Amino acid sequence: MDQIIFELTKMNIDYKSINILQEKDGVIVARINCENKSYVMKLFQRREFRREIGNYKILSSLNIPTLNFISSTDKALLIEDVCSNNTYRLGIEKDLDDAEIATLIAKWYKLLHHRGYEYIEENSCVPLYDENDLLTFENIEKIKLETNSSELPVWKLIESNFDIIEKLLNKAKRTLTYNDFYYTNLIVAQNRTSAMMLDYNLLGKGYAYADIRNVCFSLSEVAKKAFLEEYGKFDISEMIIDNVVSILTTLHFACQKTLFPSWANYALKELHTGFIDKVNRLLYLEK
Repeated sequence: MDQIIFELTKMNIDYKSINILQEKDGVIVARINCENKSYVMKLFQRREFRREIGNYKILSSLNIPTLNFISSTDKALLIEDVCSNNTYRLGIEKDLDDAEIATLIAKWYKLLHHRGYEYIEENSCVPLYDENDLLTFENIEKIKLETNSSELPVWKLIESNFDIIEKLLNKAKRTLTYNDFYYTNLIVAQNRTSAMMLDYNLLGKGYAYADIRNVCFSLSEVAKKAFLEEYGKFDISEMIIDNVVSILTTLHFACQKTLFPSWANYALKELHTGFIDKVNRLLYLEK
């Protein structure tokens, strides 16, 4: 609590009470109750998560819809509280089945990617989270060990063609990517005219299809169809790249856990079935 009070003092925010909403993985989320309104503070105890402060500023500079940014310090940010106004609501699981809301989500992502291309081109030196950085020999070795799959032929294929895979990955056009879709990070307008994402810790640079796949993975078939129709065309070569890279990154994250998580079971199954065909199809892009 003292840390939150200290950051509020630096922001020059007067408050009546503070309610801790969540404390997890070095991030404290608290509701700050003021005289006539309330805000939400995110306090980042881990240095790498403080990137979200800068990410809010990037999105604001590009006029990409977010919750209103109130203030920040080097360790914390203050944003409007969804629960204290009648304009928006937090996402619910049922939203993943709603074609109309899926269309609204697609509009937000399309805007993010469209404006993100120019931003990345003009700010190539700005350090941003990049899931491509996870594709290393060291991480592959850990996946092989943790999944007890070292004998699978696909690993030899990947390792012997690693430079080609890296080359193809680096050729994919870069934009801003959200990387963390789920209904718990969703904000929907009460009048169902717009939607946007919340929590920009994993916002970074990547290829657009990674976000498309990330969203569609959670949507029902009806909602997925609506999302894709609204989003429109995407680069098929990105899908071929992502069919390989997404499995490797999913397994990488899963192997960081003490117990292998259920959300990565599909990737583990893929590793033992059709993954080698997807790697060969990726390598064919270079021919």
